[in-house]
Amino acid sequence: MKKIDLRSDTVTLPSPDMKDAMMSAPLGDDVYGEDPTVNQLESYCAALLNKEAAIFAPSGTQSNLLGLMSHCERGDEYIVGQDAHTYKYEGGGAAVLGSIQPQPLEYQAPGIIPIEKIKAAIKPKDNHFARTRLVCLENTQAGVCVPSDYTSQIADLCKTEGLAFHLDGARLFNAVVATGESIESMTHTFDSVSLCLSKGLGAPAGSVLVGSKTLIEKARRWRKVLGGAMRQSGMLAGAGLYALQNNIERLADDHRRAKSLADALRKIGALTVSEHSGVTNMVFVNVPTEKVAQLQLSAQEKNIVLPEGESLRLVTHLDIDDNAIEKVINVFTKTFN
Repeated sequence: MKKIDLRSDTVTLPSPDMKDAMMSAPLGDDVYGEDPTVNQLESYCAALLNKEAAIFAPSGTQSNLLGLMSHCERGDEYIVGQDAHTYKYEGGGAAVLGSIQPQPLEYQAPGIIPIEKIKAAIKPKDNHFARTRLVCLENTQAGVCVPSDYTSQIADLCKTEGLAFHLDGARLFNAVVATGESIESMTHTFDSVSLCLSKGLGAPAGSVLVGSKTLIEKARRWRKVLGGAMRQSGMLAGAGLYALQNNIERLADDHRRAKSLADALRKIGALTVSEHSGVTNMVFVNVPTEKVAQLQLSAQEKNIVLPEGESLRLVTHLDIDDNAIEKVINVFTKTFN
């Protein structure tokens, strides 16, 4: 049986056509700026967001870190959501490697930090405090699209306070597809944007940081310092280009399947499904403790891989089809009925 892996949209495998694009990609030494496919990918992303420049990085974690370290200096601070990826799930890189202090704030709703809390968290110009330099948002966050009018309000606050504005856009294309807005309209207020290619878009690795020429020049130096400068990396860039040119619109299929899964699981009385499940490609469900082991065993018998524990995040992606969703629904139904 084909494995059905719902742990994340990072588990996707390159399609045959993507592998062909990788194998045929023209190559050069990117550290010298001579890999034509990397250069093409960076130009493509910069144009897509109507920004000046871009830089290819091995991972979304590094792409975000490049953004933070290029905006901030030692002793500076960035304001971020308590559950944001850049704060909670990236190993504390900004603090450990950049000497940048995070100021985490609680979300009012997924991706939404109350504006008054952001304003109150900005430190006064006093040597007792870290210097607030940056606000960082995430879109999507917990599978929910962050409204553009909200980001515009934060952008206005940043301008007033003299702060930079960064977006962790790891699943930004899911938000683009779900809302119908253009990616340029969703990002024009940000000074930098990190785009991940290895999640819903299906590339095997890679992210791109987009921003001004000055910012990307700084990021290019930090990428070298952090060990992220690769040589003939056009094969990975080729996968990223293929993903951007072929795998964005199909994200709607992932969203449809996530909604179908969420709707079906809501019919099972023993389960608790979050209200924002199925907005994009994520379903959040709580399983009774006494049923966790039985559910995992039933799933394993059908070659279905679920996250561990009671609180499950189920993520649809390009390797999950309609038949797979039916099998997952059947496992949950049989386990609880």
